[in-house]
Amino acid sequence: MTLQPQTVQRVDEILAGAQSEGRVPSLITGIVRDGELEHVSGAGELPVPDADTQYRIGSISKSLTAALLLRLRDDGKLSLEEPLDRHLPGTALGRVTLRQLLAHAGGAQREPDGAWWERSVGGDLQALVAGVGPEKAAWPPLRRYHYSNLAYGLLGGVVAKVAGVDWWPALRERFLEPLGMARTTYQATQPFARGYLVHPWHGTLREEPRHDGGAMAPAGQLWSTVTDLARWAAFLVGPDPQLLAPATVREMASPAIIADPERWSAGYGLGLQLWRRGERVFAGHTGSMPGYLAILVTHRPSRTGVVAFANAYRLGVSGGIGGLGIRLLEAVLDGEPAPRPRPWRPGAAPPNDIEPLCGRWWWMGQEYEARWDGESRELVLASLGPTPTTPWRFIPLGGDRWRCRSGENDGEYLRVRRSRAGTVAALDIGTWVFTRDPWPAM
Repeated sequence: MTLQPQTVQRVDEILAGAQSEGRVPSLITGIVRDGELEHVSGAGELPVPDADTQYRIGSISKSLTAALLLRLRDDGKLSLEEPLDRHLPGTALGRVTLRQLLAHAGGAQREPDGAWWERSVGGDLQALVAGVGPEKAAWPPLRRYHYSNLAYGLLGGVVAKVAGVDWWPALRERFLEPLGMARTTYQATQPFARGYLVHPWHGTLREEPRHDGGAMAPAGQLWSTVTDLARWAAFLVGPDPQLLAPATVREMASPAIIADPERWSAGYGLGLQLWRRGERVFAGHTGSMPGYLAILVTHRPSRTGVVAFANAYRLGVSGGIGGLGIRLLEAVLDGEPAPRPRPWRPGAAPPNDIEPLCGRWWWMGQEYEARWDGESRELVLASLGPTPTTPWRFIPLGGDRWRCRSGENDGEYLRVRRSRAGTVAALDIGTWVFTRDPWPAM
């Protein structure tokens, strides 16, 4: 599916205007639809934009770090409810949980000790941990959203401790290589765009340093291209279950904390920023490092995304690089018809112990339908009432027990009740008992 000519024209106009008004040497964007990079647009001449040219992606690296930690969680290697002390003892943030650190809800200060890490040669993990004294606890956990690069440096250290290899080789093996992201690298690899600070008064350029972040690398080290980062955007809207369960990606893109309690227009999940614009919620991340800006933003329901890079530290347009990415995404969503639904394909019969759970169920006069999702291997329970609600998706725990991963019952347990003969009699979801009879005896 290709974009309509008027959508392409609008995207190109927005980008050209942003490059000119924002005064950046080079600006490039890619539009992702249903897993494919459909359109690339560039503006500027230093360098001439190309989909294979690397730019530094800054804090978009955090989304990959979060995915890596969640992969270890799904593999049973750790729990997000564990305190940092369990893996990196001896810091003032020891009681903060991994989940709180992922969501910038742990109260950690924004930066580590010492010189500004983005413009300095980074130290090792031991030095990073040693610098996390009492002054690095800005707020009590969950008191408020407080963005923290330090938190993600520490989470990268947790990955290394649990995985038994450093953050970078673990990330490369588990995500970058399987996704074909060969041009996403730790250090700049030719061809790459030089990064600049633009003088505000006369528009001259100063090339910025490209330091190795050391132990802080998980917070913002990576370099990538439009082609490569489009693959990551496509994964976030349509994850490969072999790499990360779709339910886990939904967890990443679900609000863990609201960033602006007064307006509820921004929040943070687990490694992903969230933005609300009207009835749409977008998930992704911005990035900045000296000389570079980046944005990855997706609309997961329509499987649409935008990636964009600039090789300057400031983009002088409303909302900066994040605002530009959202404007580009809205232009595509407003200008294009909804993606064609994926074709239905016959599924395999559910396992023998699952089939008796499928079909119609009732609770308090309301009808529900249970079906088996063979692709995700989840039991899905959906209301058949007039008001659409998010289906409840349950993962098996064994022994007639399931746990919900979506909707209002997210986190609740389902227990299969059986008759004396051993047949399925009811589904007990957090003490709400669903029966085959719409009018069961009291």
